[in-house]
Amino acid sequence: MRVTINGELFEIADPGTVYELLNELKIEPAGVAVEVNFCIVKKMDYPTFILNDGDKIKIEIVNFVGGG
Repeated sequence: MRVTINGELFEIADPGTVYELLNELKIEPAGVAVEVNFCIVKKMDYPTFILNDGDKIKIEIVNFVGGG
């Protein structure tokens, strides 16, 4: 399967879902925001959101910082 992740073309095994892709990339789902074809995917949908050949995927690492 060919997908573009953060602007870079990747040839990857069929990951199936966003959750499976993050797992394959060894990225903790809780700490990222994912956009597929310019639409944000809700975290609760990661396990069921199916990826397709040619998708454009943007993964942003999100760090929460407390302050006061």
